[in-house]
Amino acid sequence: MVNQMEDGFRLGNAKIGIIGLGLMGGSLAKALKGKCESLFGFDAHLPTLELATATQTVDFASSDFSSLSEIDVLILATPVNIILDIIPRLPSFIKQKCILIDLGSTKKLIIESMNQLPENFEIIGAHPICGKEKLGLENADANLYQSAQFIITPLERTTSIAKSAVTQIISAIGANCIEMSAEAHDHALAFTSHLPFLLSSALAKTLPKEFANFIGPGFRSASRLAGTPSHMMLGILGSNKENVLNAIRVFRNSLSEIEENLQNENYVQLEKILHQSQ
Repeated sequence: MVNQMEDGFRLGNAKIGIIGLGLMGGSLAKALKGKCESLFGFDAHLPTLELATATQTVDFASSDFSSLSEIDVLILATPVNIILDIIPRLPSFIKQKCILIDLGSTKKLIIESMNQLPENFEIIGAHPICGKEKLGLENADANLYQSAQFIITPLERTTSIAKSAVTQIISAIGANCIEMSAEAHDHALAFTSHLPFLLSSALAKTLPKEFANFIGPGFRSASRLAGTPSHMMLGILGSNKENVLNAIRVFRNSLSEIEENLQNENYVQLEKILHQSQ
């Protein structure tokens, strides 16, 4: 299909490559299996490639990017910092027309990097709002994306073909498509995803060790996100620094308001604040 994109995109005829066969990429591969012509999976972790082959998650699994020359659509499903490392390398392997989609948790820096690619790349950003506590291909689930919100962030140069490709993929895996700018995405996710991780981490760090035996469901629920791999979150936080810092300031103001009313025994106002959060 590489030389036929001018006739429109048809998922059933497409050769799709996925770089990163962890939870997100592996789940996407499982969800797309049988819905496209063929699936190419790429990962640097040999046991992951072996598992992908053994479970027939993809039709072809490799750590070698040379096979990228055969694909119509490439989906980047690695952590943000690795996506940013991969993008500049792609022109060495892809000379044909290719639709490029990323699944990064932040968009602005990725979009800026994608914008530097040559014109044979049909580019569009995306971010599925879903996941699981346990990562890795061994925890991949074909139903992970079912009914999930799947944000797309088109660029000025995004073509109708690229948009058609990503919307067909989203529809095929049962997700719901939402379109917004990269800037709006990063601002929103700072509050809905990145700040909650930091609050969860701060809460876990605050707990004195001698209180560990008194942890109940409430604390476990509130501190659950602290278990997210720190190396993965560092790339997300660093690529969305200003939005995250703004979200922290907004939260600090809210906490200060609660603290002030408690300190002054202004329980009527404190109850109003707590009620507003419900």
